[in-house]
Amino acid sequence: MENSNMFEVSVRKGEPTLVPPAEETQKGLYFLSNLDQNMTLVVQTIYCFKSSDEKVGNELAAQVIKDALAKVLVYYYPLAGHLTVGEDGKLSVNCTGEGGVFFEAEADCTMEEIGDITQLNPMTHRKLVYEIPGEKNILELPLLVAQVTKFKCGGFVLGLCMNHCMIDGIGAMEFMNSWGEAARGLPLTIPPFLDRSILKARSPLKLEFTHHGFAEVEDISNTLDAYQEEMLYRSFLFEPDKLEQLKTRAMEDGVLDKCTSFEALSAFVWRARIQALKWKPDQQTQLIFPVDGRSRLEPPLPKGYFGNGVVLRNALCSTGELLENPISFTVGLIQKSIKLVTDCYMRSAIDYFEVTRDRISLCATFFISTWSRLSFHATDFGWGEPILSGPAALPEKESVLFLSHGKESKSINVFLCLPASSMKIFQELMQI
Repeated sequence: MENSNMFEVSVRKGEPTLVPPAEETQKGLYFLSNLDQNMTLVVQTIYCFKSSDEKVGNELAAQVIKDALAKVLVYYYPLAGHLTVGEDGKLSVNCTGEGGVFFEAEADCTMEEIGDITQLNPMTHRKLVYEIPGEKNILELPLLVAQVTKFKCGGFVLGLCMNHCMIDGIGAMEFMNSWGEAARGLPLTIPPFLDRSILKARSPLKLEFTHHGFAEVEDISNTLDAYQEEMLYRSFLFEPDKLEQLKTRAMEDGVLDKCTSFEALSAFVWRARIQALKWKPDQQTQLIFPVDGRSRLEPPLPKGYFGNGVVLRNALCSTGELLENPISFTVGLIQKSIKLVTDCYMRSAIDYFEVTRDRISLCATFFISTWSRLSFHATDFGWGEPILSGPAALPEKESVLFLSHGKESKSINVFLCLPASSMKIFQELMQI
């Protein structure tokens, strides 16, 4: 999927409207936990639907989805407000009930003309998610922006822009499925649990761990900018047999007792990316990835918890260490980092932010986010499940996304961008 081969779709967008909750909701300030404070990036997702026999074409799509948004915002009312910052420098939500931002749009083509819409294509997909122009900081951005784009074939795409500080992947999945249930006139299977105060900092504060702040590695972000060449987006499919091969390779020297697909694939991609970019042996390389802590807390977070239940973890070493050792070494670094996430660690991470206000930067790091276990494909507004669901773009150029492939979700698509010369090397390294 090279940029030069991407289809140029033209999308005509209407005027924005605000969609408030369908009923009166609670007003005032809504608490965001310290786990939320660390997740201040905006996430863009798309959901592509074909026309169905029950609702022929897409004439009703925008109105159905808009009306359902008003209904579901009664339950998820903080999304109808906006961010504010207190004297302590922490974010909270001013629950005004003003609503989410909604757009209707029309594309000048059919879905088939775009090509393989199951491939993440930032040039096209970004036109399907509305980006509010002129806003310069996160406080000016709406918490929820939805765009419904109708295609000539009768299909449509819901593009969604949401602030990560409001919701993590599991919460977003539950919100989308609830939105779909509201559209079909059904009660919510998993109503949101809104009380985030269960993740408040402790008193007195306890910092059992001192390494919640990530390593200040050398800023090599200009390594990518130094390439005077086109940046390429590409995805690589890892089917179950290839994932098993990676796990076998990671365990063949007897160092590891077990290995998951995520650990083996993360280690493999981390090493390949470093080789493709030709980093020097003495350069520090840092892998950052989210770990779901919902079940690791004691007691676990309640079902339907609305908020962030993840912490970011890291694995750090020099490029030389990474490439001169077998892949079991790399997997071991990742496993040790994951194993550290306990109730004690989660509580300490919450207290750490209370002390430092230290937000994590992805600069000069390598960030992997896995979406392969999130069932966004189950979202149904009455037109059946989407033929495609997932992110519309990479959050950062240093990012890699693991996306599910196929309904059974047993295969994983690895999506990333690299300079053209590096992508050529990376593609060769992907052959296993």
